[in-house]
Amino acid sequence: MPGPILHLGATVLCAHGGQAMPTVPVPRVLVSGQPVATIVAPYVVAGCPFPPVSGGPCVTGQWVVGAVRVLAMGQPVAIQTGVAVCAPTGTPLLPVVVQPRAIAT
Repeated sequence: MPGPILHLGATVLCAHGGQAMPTVPVPRVLVSGQPVATIVAPYVVAGCPFPPVSGGPCVTGQWVVGAVRVLAMGQPVAIQTGVAVCAPTGTPLLPVVVQPRAIAT
């Protein structure tokens, strides 16, 4: 399913509200003037309030489904409609604010 490409400036949250950032954005490919994220590099999550006694907090997130036809440095780009899973909780990453101009399939 097509969706906006995620970049370094996109607001991505874990399901509990922690802020997620890509660990290795691709600096050679820019969208809205910022490096794009691929599904290969994990996201790091900060500020997840999920309590440790319940299996939290979210520490990292990994995209498992991204763009099929758009690649950056040979890797599929992360898109808003893709699927990501946080570790160790297994909850999704939620892209809430993304750039609207570049769409990938």
